[in-house]
Amino acid sequence: MKRRRMTTQLRRLISRGCIAMPGAFNAATARLIARAGFSAVYVSGAGICNATAGVPDIGLLGLSEVATLAGYITAAVNIPALVDADTGFGSGFNAGRTVRELERAGLAGMHLEDQVFPKRCGHLVGKSIVSVDEMTERLRAAAAARTDPDFLIVARTDARAHEGLDAAIDRAHAYLKAGADAIFPEALQTEAEFARFAKSVRAPLLANMTEFGKSPLLGVSRLGKLGFRMVIFPQTAFRVAMKAEESAMSELFRRGSQRSLLSRMQTRRELYELLDYDPSATLWPPKDKRK
Repeated sequence: MKRRRMTTQLRRLISRGCIAMPGAFNAATARLIARAGFSAVYVSGAGICNATAGVPDIGLLGLSEVATLAGYITAAVNIPALVDADTGFGSGFNAGRTVRELERAGLAGMHLEDQVFPKRCGHLVGKSIVSVDEMTERLRAAAAARTDPDFLIVARTDARAHEGLDAAIDRAHAYLKAGADAIFPEALQTEAEFARFAKSVRAPLLANMTEFGKSPLLGVSRLGKLGFRMVIFPQTAFRVAMKAEESAMSELFRRGSQRSLLSRMQTRRELYELLDYDPSATLWPPKDKRK
């Protein structure tokens, strides 16, 4: 099955070095990410909330919605996808169901966080986190629910902002014992903190290089040298696209015509190429593009 191949492929990738995972907020963006040469894609929770529903990233989409939207992405590309599963959409029992649904949707893995529901963006003030016991219960349920042992469970901790770096490190160790395969320390504030975390936690680590947040924007090669294996860019594509759309809509409103925007557009031919679509063909996708 494609799902099994993708879960195994993600584990192989992170065993070999540090990989960059741009965030996709829809399947077309995921196709662009794959075409650019990236070996994996990140399905941003904020991205699909913002872009699809036009709502903030505060847990307003349910598991079924996230699984469906992420499933469109996994169906569109032949690279593994890691998805943001927020707090697991409920209690420990819900975390287990979350794993099953995301496996069925073709995801290679997910990250699960220790915030209190409703969660907040990890780089905002005012976050609250659950007890270590409650988070380890979520992780044990998630790990036990896997039908594919290669499905990657990443434990995210937001403890740096609430309890400090030492507590985040302690939580990481507890989360690994509970069944997490990798750790995502959210909103570290300096390069030295990234280095210390990697030195203290000997496991695959994920770094979040979101823009306009608490963390310095370190490069993939630098984070790899520090000891990280995954680097996500959750909203880079979305922010660039939204800024371009904002400018285009302002110009269209002002001029009453899109002629001045043509040079900034993806052409019809370019879109069809991205979608593997030949208007003269009677079959889609082409045989050599089927998964």
